[in-house]
Amino acid sequence: MRQRPHLLVTDPAHFEVSYAINPWMRPGAWSADPAAHRVAARASFEALVSAFEAAGARVEALAGAPGLPDMVFPANAAVVLNGRAMMARFRCPERQGEEAVFLTGFERLRARGVLTEVIELPKGRLQEGAGDAIWDATRQFFWVGYGPRSDAQSPATIAEVFGQPVVALELATDDYYHLDTCFLPLSGGEVLYYPPAFTPAARALIRAHVAPDKLFEASADDAGAFCVNAVNIDRQVVMARATPALRALMARLGYALTEVDLDPFILSGGAAYCMSLRLDRRSIVQTQTLEADRHDVLVGS
Repeated sequence: MRQRPHLLVTDPAHFEVSYAINPWMRPGAWSADPAAHRVAARASFEALVSAFEAAGARVEALAGAPGLPDMVFPANAAVVLNGRAMMARFRCPERQGEEAVFLTGFERLRARGVLTEVIELPKGRLQEGAGDAIWDATRQFFWVGYGPRSDAQSPATIAEVFGQPVVALELATDDYYHLDTCFLPLSGGEVLYYPPAFTPAARALIRAHVAPDKLFEASADDAGAFCVNAVNIDRQVVMARATPALRALMARLGYALTEVDLDPFILSGGAAYCMSLRLDRRSIVQTQTLEADRHDVLVGS
């Protein structure tokens, strides 16, 4: 029997928008009525979990911690593949306190047998989890974003730790500070992306690895509504409220779309993908090291 997708989320009890570390964060809007926003965030979170479960996922929640509101975005906590979790190290001081809390939570997952290994980054490296390292199950490599948050060494770090090919994509703007805000590989091999978020070299790499009939451009409205920050499970896609054009595209490509009002979390610059971390990803061939020629072709090329 096929295993259900396993998603980790973080309970939003401690979520708020109290600082601004990306251009989307609006602490002023939150502080205008924090009680109402907390109620809305709870309802939004529960609707998202229900959508994940309806798409066939098993969902488990990790507790957050006071003073660490962005723990509600566990996609940034780690990169997970083949049962191995590489823990993130955050660039912004506001998020660095999450590292120890997430590490404790992931060690508990390892103790339960959900994970086989938990790996900490070498000192001095910056890498912000699956938000900047997206596994492409069709192509069997990681798309790795770097620039605003994860450092330029992170593609090589991902390749070394997981023994899998990577394609390194430099992000061009703080507006799209993680790869998951502007790049979405789908289960049928299609890729939805927002071109202005990438440098010209990164756009060329995307075109080199994705056939033209599989590559689709998101509009500024799609990206600004955090619709590219979506979760794809088989032929199901869970995302924030879609634009009509994107809704029509998903239908044309044969995906069943579930839209969730994620406005409370978009006030902090995150949506469906940011709010979950898939724990059960497996490569087709689980290798420990990259062949040197494959590494040279893909890492930083």
